Amino acid sequence: MTAEPITVVGLDGGPLSTEAADAVRGATLLIGADQHVTGLPDGLASAPLTNGGRTGLVEDLRGHDGPAVVLAAGDPGFFGVVRVLRAGGLTPMVVPAPSTVQRAFGAIGRPWDDAAVLRADRDNLRAVVNVCRARGAVAILTGPGVGPREIGAGLHGWSRSLVVVEDAGGPNERLSTVDASEVGWRDWREPDLVLCLRDPDVVSPAGWFAGGEPIPPPGGWALPDSAFHHREGLLPSPEVRAVALAKLAPRPGMLVWDIGAGSGSVAVECARMGAAVLAVERDPGQCVRLIANTSAHRVEVCVVEDSAPGVFGMLPEPDAICVGGGGPHVVAACTDTGASRIVVALTGLDHFTACRDALAGAGYAVEGCQLTVTRLVQPERGASRLVGSSPVLLLTGTR
Repeated sequence: MTAEPITVVGLDGGPLSTEAADAVRGATLLIGADQHVTGLPDGLASAPLTNGGRTGLVEDLRGHDGPAVVLAAGDPGFFGVVRVLRAGGLTPMVVPAPSTVQRAFGAIGRPWDDAAVLRADRDNLRAVVNVCRARGAVAILTGPGVGPREIGAGLHGWSRSLVVVEDAGGPNERLSTVDASEVGWRDWREPDLVLCLRDPDVVSPAGWFAGGEPIPPPGGWALPDSAFHHREGLLPSPEVRAVALAKLAPRPGMLVWDIGAGSGSVAVECARMGAAVLAVERDPGQCVRLIANTSAHRVEVCVVEDSAPGVFGMLPEPDAICVGGGGPHVVAACTDTGASRIVVALTGLDHFTACRDALAGAGYAVEGCQLTVTRLVQPERGASRLVGSSPVLLLTGTR
């Protein structure tokens, strides 16, 4: 609470609380958009409404002598104007209404403590779509030029339902549920919020951390071989995966390609870190193992059963790529995708020079390391010993 005579009142189209009504009634400066007038009872406000955007808002409030009220939609402390005021050195009293996100989840009768909440604009659309690809429940507060059509266009290959709220809190508020593949066929009127749901009818297990479990996952990473269904001899060791993950740097908002994914151990590890993941594997048997591993670890990986690099032109643009097979021509094709990080795993030196030159020739800064793992073996009988594995060379290109 603060003694400063500035109150921010949230509106949701319903009646004002006593506290909010008293603040509006006593204000000598009232700031808000034209549509906020419809949220006020007739004759309540004695001060005329000043139509003010966020530009100059702090200066207007600083220059006013007397109680002031700022009208905003929903909860002004949730991606709202309170941040602007606090950044300007003002500490208002806030009388919030339910946020658009709360009301949308309430309208479909679904808990939302597992949902990631994002604010979308033209600059971060790609990262927003990647979060939608990776998570089962996302709420997106939309901005100019970013709406259900743009979000749905990026979800090809990922099964999602979109709940779209138009004209939130206004006289023409409407809530619609559509499949992401169909969202481009409709004209949307002032979409304020999009809920992106993997399955609207499935409720995730209750957790203790709002927005989903924290990243990195509590079980750690570089999981043991026993955590994956795999073909003998074709699974990268946990130690190799640990270094590859450090170089790929998977995180929420990224899309990682796993090329020649095999049974998907790297893909699963990246997905557990919150990244969206697309795995390309041409072997049907390995694709079956990959799908089994994603299911076992309760993560989502978009599996493309096809050959690299021919399929690249049909895939969304990656942020990072792990190349587990395919040779120098695949690495060269990866450099044309715009990825900022490319990690190449080699089990021999035959392709080293060509892969290094492909990365360097495309403007990537190239690093490399050879990993030879010597593990402790402790039999039930006999002495403990160290057993070495075949070396793996990791090339990393960054730009």
